[in-house]
Amino acid sequence: MLTTGAAELDLPPFTWGRVFTDWGLDPWLFVATVWAAGLYLTGVWTLRSRGDRWPWSRTVAFVVVGLGLFVFATQSGLAAYDTTLLSVHMVQHMILSMAVPLALALGAPVTLALRTLPRTPRRWLLAVLHSRVARVLSFPPLTFALFVLSPWALYFAGWYDASLSSSYVHEMMHVHLVLVGSLFFWPLMGIDPVPGRVGYPFRMLLVVMTLPFHAFLGVTIMDSTRLLGEEWYTALREGPMGAWLPTMAEDQHLAGGILWGSGDLVGLAFFAVLFTQWVRDSMKEAAREDRRLDRLEASARAAPQGGPPGGGSIAP
Repeated sequence: MLTTGAAELDLPPFTWGRVFTDWGLDPWLFVATVWAAGLYLTGVWTLRSRGDRWPWSRTVAFVVVGLGLFVFATQSGLAAYDTTLLSVHMVQHMILSMAVPLALALGAPVTLALRTLPRTPRRWLLAVLHSRVARVLSFPPLTFALFVLSPWALYFAGWYDASLSSSYVHEMMHVHLVLVGSLFFWPLMGIDPVPGRVGYPFRMLLVVMTLPFHAFLGVTIMDSTRLLGEEWYTALREGPMGAWLPTMAEDQHLAGGILWGSGDLVGLAFFAVLFTQWVRDSMKEAAREDRRLDRLEASARAAPQGGPPGGGSIAP
């Protein structure tokens, strides 16, 4: 029964300090994170052992920020209270769907794999990158639609209610948020040679277009008369935690505000990252063009001048 697990929960009153002190362990997600970090660091070590360089900023972005935020969202106090307070879940949602994909993309793991994998696995990876499936899954209008519509399906199609009572569905929801965010942001923000990359003006337009969708969803959740996870959260308030839990309407109003405000803030941060990348690429392109013109000018100066031998003129 849906409310059985809720009635048995008994956590102390939530404080933001508990986010950093009440750590748990989700074995499946933790092992997957350790494997991802290990594979990435092995690739970095392989490059450096043969004398090649790999920017430390990419390693920090992927391992420390990206995987670190994933562990923080799924193993810290956020995970302990994410089925107790909708507002806490919403913080977790934004980290997994936006912050983690951006950091992972900036770590350029596909580029690292292409530079370090043996010949046969590298050929397999290239085949995947050039496959029709990859082109479809990275098609910008499709990834945009998935990114802006999947939260509506999550909260208004019964998926969120199911995730409250099933640990498996709950874990799959976490993975889904990261995957959908990665499909949308990786071609826009990353530096990997993945399909779906478009020009910077269109990338910035897509990011800006996400802002009203997050705002509209946030406002809808704030003002909705339908309470998300109503049966589950009602059972919680009938149990030991009822003394300190806020009303469901108050918690849902706060959750919608978090989705609205943080969506705009993170979207603007994405916009800033894109603009910075655009400026850097423009400067690099200008530098390449200057070098090309310098080479042409040097070649023109070095070319032999025309005219008769000896450089003299011919008398009439």
